[in-house]
Amino acid sequence: MTDTKTLTRADLIQFTGSEHWHRHAMVRDVLYTDGVKYVAETAGAYWLIDEIAFAQRFDKLLAAEEFQSWKLNVNPDHTATLACEDGNGGVVFTKAIEYTDFPLAEIALYFLNKTILLPSEY
Repeated sequence: MTDTKTLTRADLIQFTGSEHWHRHAMVRDVLYTDGVKYVAETAGAYWLIDEIAFAQRFDKLLAAEEFQSWKLNVNPDHTATLACEDGNGGVVFTKAIEYTDFPLAEIALYFLNKTILLPSEY
């Protein structure tokens, strides 16, 4: 049996706050919201949370940015680009993703106060 990943934009806009904050397993000072957990579980995308959390740990200039706007753009050939802007349009991080089966063409996430959240949860 194959596991079909279904995630829609309509799924994401239902999240307007978070009742729980979930701690990243390895970067313990990074939290994420219920909406981000839903994305990770539904789309099999815990790797996306990992990418954002690990970037905080290993890129000190990025971690110094108080507000970060992250975007994953998925191409038709299943490659992708993960990019982070500083909130003023300045790109502070990019990474090429060689393969992903992420179900949406793009998704945006925010990182502030050591928390990853959906834009609708901001």
